[in-house]
Amino acid sequence: MEFPNIPKGTRDFSSIEMSKRNYLIQVIREKFELFGFYPIETPSFENISTLVGKYGEEGDYLMFKLLHSGNVLKKRISDFFRKINSKEKTVDVAKFLNEHLSNKALRYDLTVPFVRYVVMHKNEIVFPFKRYQIQPVWRADKPQKGRFREFYQCDADIVSSYGSLWEEIELIQLCDEIFTKLNFPIIIYINHRDILGGLVEISGIKNNLWKDFTTSLDKWNKIGRDLVKKEMLRKGISSQSFEKIAFFFDMKENFSKKEKHLTVAFQYSKKGKKGIKDLSFIYKNIRRISLQNTKLEWNISLARGMNYYTGTILEIVPFHNNGYSNLISIGGGGRYDQLANLFGMKNVSGVGVSLGLDRIYLAMEKKNLFQTISNYPSKVLFINFGDEEVLYAYKMINFLRKKGISTQLYPHTVKIGKQFRYANDNNIPFTISIGKNEIKRNKIRVKNLKERTEKEYDNINDIVNQLIQ
Repeated sequence: MEFPNIPKGTRDFSSIEMSKRNYLIQVIREKFELFGFYPIETPSFENISTLVGKYGEEGDYLMFKLLHSGNVLKKRISDFFRKINSKEKTVDVAKFLNEHLSNKALRYDLTVPFVRYVVMHKNEIVFPFKRYQIQPVWRADKPQKGRFREFYQCDADIVSSYGSLWEEIELIQLCDEIFTKLNFPIIIYINHRDILGGLVEISGIKNNLWKDFTTSLDKWNKIGRDLVKKEMLRKGISSQSFEKIAFFFDMKENFSKKEKHLTVAFQYSKKGKKGIKDLSFIYKNIRRISLQNTKLEWNISLARGMNYYTGTILEIVPFHNNGYSNLISIGGGGRYDQLANLFGMKNVSGVGVSLGLDRIYLAMEKKNLFQTISNYPSKVLFINFGDEEVLYAYKMINFLRKKGISTQLYPHTVKIGKQFRYANDNNIPFTISIGKNEIKRNKIRVKNLKERTEKEYDNINDIVNQLIQ
């Protein structure tokens, strides 16, 4: 008999883990709604035509594609073997399988399905439209620490007929609110695609190498200057072009000094000037509003891999005095002003932020930030002494549940010690015992398992305050 297991890159979650994850979701949802975002959901899988071509080559490669089902799959496979056996035609096996055996895929992120939703429901939506989604996504990535094939994203996005940099400021404030509530200091790294475009212009890098340039550059803080240079040279970017702009990616100065350096460099770059102007607006106004638990820092090497970003780009990491390189991103986002065009809807500007629930969970576990979270699935267990005693106790059980106190009844009349062990093993802090003796004396016996104390009460109302603390 084969021992059961689960696919690589997926996980089971225990009750304790779920209580922590639910707490994170609750905090994130509350803050999303506090900032005026409305919830929607989209299907777990989309038409391949919706997803393909929106993320870049790597994204298309990492998509989980779904086979046709039933008779359709059977017919397509029959067609495939018929063509293979035909002497008249050479069949590209990979191409045939890709084009004919699947037309759906599990969603790769929440942004592209959201834009598809906006285009389909444009006549029902009031713009600007602020939506949030908290749902799983799937990527056929190589599983490793902090990288899973199934994981949750928590997205907040704003779409309108025109973009406003106040939307970026709102999203930065939103992240600050969330992580302040979680007692989790963060750094938000910010950059602008037009600044990268300006650097490409002044370096002489050819336009057709833009994607190669940004993909390699995004690894600057992960693999370092030398390996990034080596990768860019391999992709056809000259050493001379690289050296013209490498200085900017190594700059450790504050925003003002970086701004001065780039302003000089971009004196003939309209695109570069726009990027600086946008970031300057955001920085100046964030300073006036102030952040509670967040450091905003300009990282000129930040590129982000998604092809659909057109303006500001953001990356969120845990705050760490030792710098950026050893930190795993727990969120990111940016502006995408052309994505709706791919679905035939013009003049739509979008900006959003995506928080990785699983990455946040792991980082908070490492920092021991879940210590104050209750892991009690239930607060009270009623000991089962028999049918007569249970019926007597049921009014109290219902009363506690109506007060919002999670209450269990042990379902079997077994040895009392076994029932107490059940409470201990399930982190249930209180037991209530009402046997024949308690019924006769009109008493309620409450045991605090954590403190190992026991007390009798005359009335269930007297117990409520102790239980809800």
